[in-house]
Amino acid sequence: MNYLISLAIGYLIGSFPTAYLILKMSRGLDITQTGSGNVGALNSFRITKSKRIFLFVLIIDFLKGFLSVILTILLFGPEFIFPMLSIIAAVFSHCYSPWLNQKGGKGLATATGGTFGLSIPIIVIWIFMWGILYQFKRDINSASVYASIMTALSSVFGFSVMNKFSYFHAHSNFEFGFLVSIVMLIIISKHSSPLKERLMKKIN
Repeated sequence: MNYLISLAIGYLIGSFPTAYLILKMSRGLDITQTGSGNVGALNSFRITKSKRIFLFVLIIDFLKGFLSVILTILLFGPEFIFPMLSIIAAVFSHCYSPWLNQKGGKGLATATGGTFGLSIPIIVIWIFMWGILYQFKRDINSASVYASIMTALSSVFGFSVMNKFSYFHAHSNFEFGFLVSIVMLIIISKHSSPLKERLMKKIN
């Protein structure tokens, strides 16, 4: 039952369509039909050119992940698996919102907020890898995909170090690596779409 509750907490909080509501109320715009169609902070900024809106969306999306973790920890104590399940559900529902016909953001802010409350090494590795890869690719989506792949691999093969420096410890390599990899796969699924579209255009 605790597993289902953890998933439900994350899913409900993560599904809040921050950028959609803010742009709809402040500018009368449907973000899913404007710019890249991505329901996140970056597309909000590209559309409105407003740093205030960008920061507002970014902070709320970050808090969606963070609050999901905190609430789960308050309910079930210092266990790794329950807040991690909450992060997975929050990132998934943010990326594929049930209120927006499965449209959503790319999950980075929400995932960062969740892992900030659970395991800082995940954030550190992802940002470090993204920074290096962006220098070579000069493409946000490509860097995000490869950084997520490297973070997933690090969570599997660098389990002992990452788990040691997490706030709460997983009981096994499988538990840590598998759950972190699911979050990374959700992020990859959203960042790989633009790359596929670009490839198809080149082919055609």
